[in-house]
Amino acid sequence: MRPYTLRARLVAGVLVLLALAFAAIGVATSIALEGFMVGRLDQQLSMTVGKFAASLEHRVENGEYGDSRGQSPGTLGARVLNGRVTDAAVVASNSTGRNLAAGDAAVLAGIPVDGRAHSVELPTLDDYRVMAIDGQDGDVLINGLPMEGVNTTVHRLQLAEIVMFAVVMLVTGVAGAIGVRLSLRSLERVAATARRVSTLPLASGEVALPDRVPDEDPRTEVGQVGAAFNRMLGHVGEALAQRHASEQRMRTFAADASHELRTPLATVRAHVELARRNPGEVPEEVRHALERIEAESSRMGKLVEDLLLLARLDAGRPLARDQVDLTRVVIDATGDARVSAPAHHWRLELPEEPVTMIGDADRIHQVVANLLSNARAHTPPGTTVTVSVRDPGPGKAELTVSDDGPGIPEELREELFERFVRADKARSRASGGSGLGLAIVKAVVGAHGGTVDVESRPGRTVFRVLLPAA
Repeated sequence: MRPYTLRARLVAGVLVLLALAFAAIGVATSIALEGFMVGRLDQQLSMTVGKFAASLEHRVENGEYGDSRGQSPGTLGARVLNGRVTDAAVVASNSTGRNLAAGDAAVLAGIPVDGRAHSVELPTLDDYRVMAIDGQDGDVLINGLPMEGVNTTVHRLQLAEIVMFAVVMLVTGVAGAIGVRLSLRSLERVAATARRVSTLPLASGEVALPDRVPDEDPRTEVGQVGAAFNRMLGHVGEALAQRHASEQRMRTFAADASHELRTPLATVRAHVELARRNPGEVPEEVRHALERIEAESSRMGKLVEDLLLLARLDAGRPLARDQVDLTRVVIDATGDARVSAPAHHWRLELPEEPVTMIGDADRIHQVVANLLSNARAHTPPGTTVTVSVRDPGPGKAELTVSDDGPGIPEELREELFERFVRADKARSRASGGSGLGLAIVKAVVGAHGGTVDVESRPGRTVFRVLLPAA
């Protein structure tokens, strides 16, 4: 398992470096101690080499071999003649000798006669340090000292070092974890503040940024990170405040302009209606011009009303809070769509019991009408449009409008609910909508606390609206 946090990586790094240092110290001390003690054995061998082995040629009293006086227990002596061990004995604790096993004798027979100490492993006697020299009778005299004391001392040192190093690493790990945690508290505060900022809705509206990170020593890396983060939050806060002010100005402008345009548009339509009622004969060109003026003023009036509605929704104007029968709204809107687009096939899928919600009935009707108008405008005649209402769970009402038309281009799906977005970029505004229909759908649904999304592929497009039920 890898340590993923900075604190865990720092502590783990310290422990790994400490373990490597302890391992190097342990190996060095073990090698040094073993070399020192082996050197002591070699000195003893060089001082006594050949003495005990030479005495093995004569049997002494009590049937013992060799003269073991002055020899430490475990001292090995052997005489080798013509590659064969003729006499061998080991000094025991009671100063008596014993013969060697055949395996031990075979190993001793192969020791080089160079007057230098060699380490050998005897099958029955374990590790020995031995030295061989030429005797006076053409034989080879071998003396050896056991390495049991050396091995025991080295092993004890290694065990003591392992215990000591383990305790030191444990204490260092705990102390390091505490120290690193104290050192990184400022960085944790930076991370906590960044997490709070990441949860804020920064896309629109007024945003209240969290408190700044407390100032630390600017000479430290953590203090420099905190200071830089505070400066960044200050710049972001200024940018968000300017953006919010710009949004407010644009909303106020759109609302004021839409409100001011309503009266002159109504006046234009009234004058056109009055001109058309003139009993005198009106030339055909003038009549056509009046019809176009009336149509365009009506279309502009609808655009102004849509802009005014969006401005009010953006400003958070409260909507009506009445009980709305969503099923009845869908029936009425679909009936209107059948009249305006008889070439399409309109289907209703409704539950047995009415689905009700709390909201603005006129605005909900506008949502359904805009979705049906969108399906009618962007699908060819003969397309089947299915409108369904269902209760997906407690406190929810779901409205879906699906069709089997050609689908929505993939490049438009991300911005489909933005304002003034139209599927046909080349068509004139006189031949289509203003591109505000789905934007109004999203704004109205959001004002009711709901969501709207779309799924589309060739042959199936589904708009799904989820609203809070009564």
